[in-house]
Amino acid sequence: MTTSGGTSNGVPFTYVSSPVPVLTSLAPSSGPTAGGTTVTLTGTGLASTTAVQFGATPATSFTVVSDTHVTAVAPPGTGTVQVTVTTPGGTSNGLSYSYSGAPTLSGISPNQGSTAGGNTVTLTGAHLTGATSVTFGGTPATSVTVLSATQVTAVVPASTAGPVDVTVTTPGGSSTLPKAYFYVSAPVLAGVTPLSGPLSGGNTVTLTGTHLIEATAVRFGVTPATSFTVVSDTQITAVAPAGAAGLVDITVTTVGGTSNPVSYTYLAAPVITTLVPTQGPTSGGTTVTLTGSNFAQTTTVLFGGAPTGFTVVSDTHLVADVLPGPAGPVNVTVTTPGGTSAPAVYTRVGPPGI
Repeated sequence: MTTSGGTSNGVPFTYVSSPVPVLTSLAPSSGPTAGGTTVTLTGTGLASTTAVQFGATPATSFTVVSDTHVTAVAPPGTGTVQVTVTTPGGTSNGLSYSYSGAPTLSGISPNQGSTAGGNTVTLTGAHLTGATSVTFGGTPATSVTVLSATQVTAVVPASTAGPVDVTVTTPGGSSTLPKAYFYVSAPVLAGVTPLSGPLSGGNTVTLTGTHLIEATAVRFGVTPATSFTVVSDTQITAVAPAGAAGLVDITVTTVGGTSNPVSYTYLAAPVITTLVPTQGPTSGGTTVTLTGSNFAQTTTVLFGGAPTGFTVVSDTHLVADVLPGPAGPVNVTVTTPGGTSAPAVYTRVGPPGI
């Protein structure tokens, strides 16, 4: 140093070659507007870092880990800023860091499903970009897809029946909808009454079981019931559709899934081909043998419109009591759950006159 009084003694100063720092990545690349996120910066020439800036704002704190790594705590901020590192060699290139607003959930659709999970729901709200997880009652969704800042889809995990909280987490924080999703047990069928009906359908059957309250469909085989009414959580009445002769499975579907099947039989109407004998006394007291088809489930035999006793011998044979009555022809019919037969004619014959 020189003044008017002369020049001072000298002290040594060493020039050190320090490269300009270079940043190659930072993780995570976003965080909440409140700051507080620890960000790891990766690059070269970082050993002598003297400052880390998030835009124009210094990091809350930073730690030099090595010449290639620095960790820094993000300060509060908004929008997207450039993160830079300064060393004696200069200031690095900038890498983008985004401040995210806290997410807000406003709805979920559908809001119920099977305890088995596996269905996809759509969450709506705000600031959902970058969602990292969705949980149902604390259990992570099977998968999460961000559609936009206002919409996320998630595949529901399995759980037990009942309501659960739904929570979405983003770099900006978390948001919870309390008891927003309801797990529904699959329906279980215990029985059906009657067990059979006509090919034409139209008859009403009663289904009993559990978890039936939210039924959305009743099917006879693959054919939907003509209509159905949910009576309670344990009972449904349904109008059978038309079907082909034979067994079909009846099932009930709810948001909880599809029930086990119960068997129902479509029956062809009975057919009388012969009646032996075809006549008898007006006093009755005898029997007739009916031959035909579809007699196995006979419920009624009518003689001239009046019910009479009968015995089912087989699906093709039936013996019925002849009722007393006035002389003349009467119709004999057979009724089963499959319908009523066409009539056969029996004639009562009066005693001979003298």
